[in-house]
Amino acid sequence: MTEAIISGILLGFALVFTVGPVLFAILKLRINYGIFSAFYFVAGVWLSDILLIITANLFSGLLSDLIEYKTVIGIFGGSFLIVLGIYYLFYKKYKSKAELDQGIKIGKATHVGLFVTGFFINSLNPGVIALWFATTTKTLGNSVEERFATFISCLIVVMSADLLKINISGKLRNKLNDKNIRRLNRIAGILYMVFGLALIIGVFVTRNKY
Repeated sequence: MTEAIISGILLGFALVFTVGPVLFAILKLRINYGIFSAFYFVAGVWLSDILLIITANLFSGLLSDLIEYKTVIGIFGGSFLIVLGIYYLFYKKYKSKAELDQGIKIGKATHVGLFVTGFFINSLNPGVIALWFATTTKTLGNSVEERFATFISCLIVVMSADLLKINISGKLRNKLNDKNIRRLNRIAGILYMVFGLALIIGVFVTRNKY
């Protein structure tokens, strides 16, 4: 059991130090709209991970089928990120530092939208699907209790790290001015587009290898 927990913790740390669109989304949302907006977003990511883990363990054939369609999933996921990047880079209007300090009120519909966005950014990433499938395959020889311990310990590490990222982003927000806030959001928009393009190119390169 101890070995299973350690395995999950190590996997969690590996995921924590993986730089991707989720990290920049947390930073952008926390700085622009406050702690709850970032929390709703990461909650969507967490739900996606939990459902993928459940699917991998209970319906491994289904997740295997999804991997077979990784090109289509990758195109959708990459396109989704590119559209988000274009929106944030060219169309999104950002608040000034003074307005942010006064607090930005966000409605329930926006929170739901952020939750759904987090869910799809994670779910439409073939790399995430393949990761959970590979991890599940590796633990097939373990007991149910050991597999449960591995994934729970991994999720605890990942969730704790996301909450820490939200907290650190909040502290960073206090040191920013209007110019830096605009620059940060533009960089985030560009990175969304870069990650999206890289995801699309990646699935085609991988497909051509086999």
